[in-house]
Amino acid sequence: MSRKTDPFAVELTPELILRAYQAGIFPMAEDAQSDDLFWVSPQMRGIIPLEAAHISRSLRKTLRTHPYSVRVDTDFGATIEGCATSGTDRDTTWINAAIRRQYGELFRRGYVHTVEVWDGPDLVGGLYGVSIGAAFFGESMFHHKTDCSKIAMAHLIARLRAGNYRLLDTQFVTDHLKTFGGIEIPREDYELRLADALGHEADWRAIER
Repeated sequence: MSRKTDPFAVELTPELILRAYQAGIFPMAEDAQSDDLFWVSPQMRGIIPLEAAHISRSLRKTLRTHPYSVRVDTDFGATIEGCATSGTDRDTTWINAAIRRQYGELFRRGYVHTVEVWDGPDLVGGLYGVSIGAAFFGESMFHHKTDCSKIAMAHLIARLRAGNYRLLDTQFVTDHLKTFGGIEIPREDYELRLADALGHEADWRAIER
């Protein structure tokens, strides 16, 4: 169950968003056309424990044989567009114009990162999230071809492990995330894990070295 407040009484800024994540809350819109935003702090928070994250046998095979290229941080605009576009798996999304604008600025400042799956010139899957300290806050993912969001998630987990991240926050848990070991924990437990992760440094680029 989520805790919502009234729409923002102050302007949404990159600085406000970063402070919110560090306090355990995040912004959402009712749908892509809405002008209003609200804070969310779930009573039960979704995470994927990095030490216990699971890659299925079938996905391991896909990772060895898929024809796609995986890139990071090359096209935030196309990635959030994919996440914000309704399709066969969803009728609407919570990513509105304000979220696109502010997270785009956070991307330019180096706090938001993307994992992108490309089929030649076409972006066919990916995800984005916020990185602060040793915490990564997953925001949204999408796919236009089978397994492409799973490929992105597997690469994210490998990157976070290599970079000594301590927390992968998924906000909520879906059946898709459960296949990676996603679980729900009480808000109080989450806040302890968050404080620990924020007290450490991580390296998003470590896997490339």
